[in-house]
Amino acid sequence: MTMTKEEILKAYHFRHATKEFDPSKTISDDDFEFILETGRLSPSSFGTEPWRFVVVQNEQLRNKIKSSSYGAASKLPEASHFVIILARTPLDMRYDSAYLKEQQSKEVPKEQLTRRLELLEEFQRHDFKLLDHERFLTDWAVKQTYIPLANMMMAAAQIGIDSCPIEGFDIEKMNQLLDEEGLLEDGHFTISVMLAFGYRKKEPRPKIRRPFDDVVKWVK
Repeated sequence: MTMTKEEILKAYHFRHATKEFDPSKTISDDDFEFILETGRLSPSSFGTEPWRFVVVQNEQLRNKIKSSSYGAASKLPEASHFVIILARTPLDMRYDSAYLKEQQSKEVPKEQLTRRLELLEEFQRHDFKLLDHERFLTDWAVKQTYIPLANMMMAAAQIGIDSCPIEGFDIEKMNQLLDEEGLLEDGHFTISVMLAFGYRKKEPRPKIRRPFDDVVKWVK
């Protein structure tokens, strides 16, 4: 079924960074799998898919996250579902890594793989200069995780589910916690952003955005 433009914009107006969730309401398994699938199907640079979605429903781990993240403190444990989006580190994101060789082999026919990897190296080394500093490859991966982040929030809004993206945490402390939980796979992942889902406890204030003509500039 095709949604109308009005229906799509209605979802965009509906979506807001929900500060308080109703703890009495739970997202169905079917609805949440749908939300996760929209994240999985998101596009990525060179088809790298440099992300992992960790769905945290364990109460003990949720309490640890709540204690380590001021941004999550008001969302947990009330949120129906809580997702930590991880980004792959240079161990996987460098052009000659085992992960990218395997991933690129899915993107192109075998006879084109060598050329594809050469293009990827050119992109990383010269175009975006991602090899100049180890942090740049991590940042490249982290930036891409915001594509599925947005897609999952909007998919949720389209079916009447609320969400809130969370950056309010100390990266080093959260990585230490996640590493202790065995979720970072020996340095192959790092935390990028977190995302709470559920149903709003109260209606939000009206959405405020800058005027259209201030945000959009046409070059003709």
